[in-house]
Amino acid sequence: MKKLTPYLLSVPQIVLGIIFLTGLITGITQSLGVIPVFGLEEVTFDYYKEIFAKPDMLRSVLYSLYIAFVSAGISTVAGVLICMALVAAGRTKGKMMRVVQIPIVVPHVVVAIFVINILSQNGLLARFAYMLGIIGEQQDFPMLLYDPGGAGVIFAYLWKEIPFIIYFVIGLMASIDGRLGEAAVNLGAGRLSSFFRVTLPLCMPSILSGFLIIFVFALGAYELPMLLGATVPKALPVLAYIQYTHPDLKHRPYAMALNGIVIAISLLSAVIYYMLIKKGSMLLKEKEWSE
Repeated sequence: MKKLTPYLLSVPQIVLGIIFLTGLITGITQSLGVIPVFGLEEVTFDYYKEIFAKPDMLRSVLYSLYIAFVSAGISTVAGVLICMALVAAGRTKGKMMRVVQIPIVVPHVVVAIFVINILSQNGLLARFAYMLGIIGEQQDFPMLLYDPGGAGVIFAYLWKEIPFIIYFVIGLMASIDGRLGEAAVNLGAGRLSSFFRVTLPLCMPSILSGFLIIFVFALGAYELPMLLGATVPKALPVLAYIQYTHPDLKHRPYAMALNGIVIAISLLSAVIYYMLIKKGSMLLKEKEWSE
């Protein structure tokens, strides 16, 4: 029985893996126009071509890339700066980390409600601005939600992603700063110089990995763009859902092609992520050997 236990424990993972691969292969096949039930039997790349040829679909692709890149970029920079401050203050464990974890576990739907109550024209900021006389009416408050600039969606992602970057990076940064950073300071380097010349370069593969993770997540997430995003253009996942639920079932390949674009970007990001992790471990070993 002990010999069988590892195999029995792996059964759920195997079943989930089979379901995932089946769905992935089915989605890719349908994105190539092969759905025999609907009378579509010829392999074609026309659906992908039409996505990039139709202005509304192309705007959705660019809009999703913009939202994902901006939110991931700002979150990464802000998270690293906060990590730097926490490491310098020696607050990398205990209650501070538990506070950092709180936004990570809050569902995105709840975050959307927070953002609506804060940033909408009937929200807290608009009311405070009206009470202070900054604006004449609450309707004069800038339209931050449902706008093509995606300010509301980006703000919601920042609330979730900055803590993720902190939690993802701070352990490694504290470890490097504690060992190699102190060695650099003892050899005459300043604290700031030690951080930017030693700690930050060694953390960079992990920082970029965190950026890629939240970039791919924001690119493929549905809830926040649906609840807070613009009506036009729509984010890729929202547009894919609309195409999937279209009354004309022959629109199904468009939905799968949109998902195929997200999958392709995700796979590319996964390859880059693997290369960065591998490079980061090699850099850390080389630095330790040199010390």
